[in-house]
Amino acid sequence: MPKNHETPHHHGEVRSWLAESGHFLICAGGILICYFVFGIQQERIVQGKYELPDESIEKFTFTQALVFFLCTANTIYAFLIRKKTEIDNVPTKMYAASAASYLLAMVASNQALQYLPYPTQVLAKSCKPIPVMIFGVLFAHKSYHWRKYCYVLMIVVGVAMFLYKNKKGGAEDKDFGFGELLLIFSLAMDGTTTSIQDRIKKSYQRTGTSMMFYTNLYSSLYLSAGLLVTGELWSFFYFVQRHPYVFWDLTGLAIASCLGQWCIFKTIEEFSPLTCSIVTTTRKLFTIIISVLFMNHPLSGRQILATTVVFSALTADVVDGKMTAAKKPLAATEPKVHNK
Repeated sequence: MPKNHETPHHHGEVRSWLAESGHFLICAGGILICYFVFGIQQERIVQGKYELPDESIEKFTFTQALVFFLCTANTIYAFLIRKKTEIDNVPTKMYAASAASYLLAMVASNQALQYLPYPTQVLAKSCKPIPVMIFGVLFAHKSYHWRKYCYVLMIVVGVAMFLYKNKKGGAEDKDFGFGELLLIFSLAMDGTTTSIQDRIKKSYQRTGTSMMFYTNLYSSLYLSAGLLVTGELWSFFYFVQRHPYVFWDLTGLAIASCLGQWCIFKTIEEFSPLTCSIVTTTRKLFTIIISVLFMNHPLSGRQILATTVVFSALTADVVDGKMTAAKKPLAATEPKVHNK
């Protein structure tokens, strides 16, 4: 029998703490690095000014087409790296529903920027682990120890403290409006997506690669219908034709997206959707810290405190998870969430 410091994996094999930690670092590190590059490339494309022959300037406004381009690239990448022997018995409707809620969350989040400033949107999306846990309990029949709720709340509060910016000039708060409703809807769709992924993980055989392939395939199909109806697809093609160098920026963005999504679905496969949600939430903090280190921007006292809160919660979560896993009988097949 394996020693009690080894952790049962969801496929049945037993991995040591060191191996589990290595897998988690690869997944989390891949998400951090890929989406750091992704953010730089995306800002370069979306915020860029594109000069026309008459010396006028136009901007990139094809958000739906951009998401379609990335989903299509992710689909092709997942198809190429899938193994022929992979088993996937997940019903089609599960993947279709997951893709639909994923797209609705993204569209609602982006649309909210028409009514709210970007920091507000980022702060709201930082609360993603909360609906993930709530929907997991309600619909995926998950259960978490009360300490897990405390750790997630600490992470959310810490990220919110770090990203929050004081208003200048004593500006008054606006009433709760349509933008806030869109953000609530987006968070609800995030919770729906992860609860579906939890059900898939618990009830069916599949790999992270197959999840990536089918989720992006259905997302691409949904988006293609929307693009054809709105006519944005042709406008996007004409824009790239006018500015051919944008294609290479899009290619770099697609590469970062493909590798980043592979890490995300690998995290879901190896660990859980909640673990993935925590990683992607704290990614905002890590990205800003990296920016601070490279650009030599000073941190405020509040941001230092926020960083301490987040890292303390992450450390406590890992230590608590390992202690709990060591006490559990090896017969248990479902690993603890984010206890790697």
